[in-house]
Amino acid sequence: MTGNKSSIVSSEERRKRAIVRVSVIGIVANVALAAFKAVVGLLSNSIAIVLDAVNNLSDAASSFITIIGTRLAGKQADREHPFGYGRIEYLTTIVVSAIVLWAGITSLSESIQGIIHPEQASYEPTTLLIVAAAVVVKLLLGRYVKAQGKQLGADALVASGEDATMDAAISASTLVAAGIYLFFGVGLEAWLGAVISLVIIKSGIEMLQEALDKILGERVDGETSIAVKQTVSSVPGVRGAYDLILTDYGPQRLQGSVHVEVDERLTAREIDGITREIQARTYRETGVVLHTVGVYSTNTEDGTQAAAIRAELDQIVREDNRILQFHGLYVDEELKGATFDLVVGFDAPDRRAVLRQTLDRLQERFPEYAFDAVLDTDISD
Repeated sequence: MTGNKSSIVSSEERRKRAIVRVSVIGIVANVALAAFKAVVGLLSNSIAIVLDAVNNLSDAASSFITIIGTRLAGKQADREHPFGYGRIEYLTTIVVSAIVLWAGITSLSESIQGIIHPEQASYEPTTLLIVAAAVVVKLLLGRYVKAQGKQLGADALVASGEDATMDAAISASTLVAAGIYLFFGVGLEAWLGAVISLVIIKSGIEMLQEALDKILGERVDGETSIAVKQTVSSVPGVRGAYDLILTDYGPQRLQGSVHVEVDERLTAREIDGITREIQARTYRETGVVLHTVGVYSTNTEDGTQAAAIRAELDQIVREDNRILQFHGLYVDEELKGATFDLVVGFDAPDRRAVLRQTLDRLQERFPEYAFDAVLDTDISD
């Protein structure tokens, strides 16, 4: 894996520069929009537009924090942090979430005051044109930032892009409220400000939850885990890939381990070649670093009892929906022993009881054999 070090570093550096570039664009755009909206809101006595300007400033602050977090997360691994500083990006998202929540709570308080003590708003054609222009700019900015965030694997940018798109919709609703006021004389500014505040708060909570889930260690998305298993299984000599464990050390920094089933007749030299190919191919095709590849030895030619035990396990799995799969089965017909792993789902009230029931059934069916099974966890798809 050492041959990929330079490419890893250059790829991370390019990603870091791209995130900073997108964030700077976001800062410039949001500061400009905030200035326009603040002036328009004060001139028209519109609470909603003023609050929208405050939200733009919080977006600009978020982009600035994203730049800082990206710079810190790009530090090289050292003795104290051998897996690098990538998770700082998730801490950055938490800070951004706190800013968004603060802006939402503050604006909600102001909106409530506006509902209790309403002030008449006034709209000029110029005001409405500026707001309409802001809608277009914010919509384009949101689509750009979100697309770049997905491409770069930067959650903070994706969240900022979604927030910008939401802002565009909120500003558009401000125009609707203005139209209602001009045609029907009904003022909805403070109420609209309250709605804006609630949407901002909701966005902040969702961003915070997503960042916390990543730090706590959420389940890796199924698309990634399936892709890794398929890549591992495509290596010649691999009969199956199981027990995939992936740990997130920051965006695009997944590391983990996997077990594979191989022919019992393979030599250590052949197995070594297979495991090295697994590591190289997996990184090349998925970007995931598999630092450990465990090996299950499987029967090359199932004898009568080995085939019967496998068939019985197949039947048990089909009949019990609490059991997701078994793997790593090896039957030693000479020593009269069998080993395997049993994956029991989290919805089972007592997972160990399921394992005991499976072993009891096998023992009853094959009393002359000693069975040794490991209770596996449903960690990845």
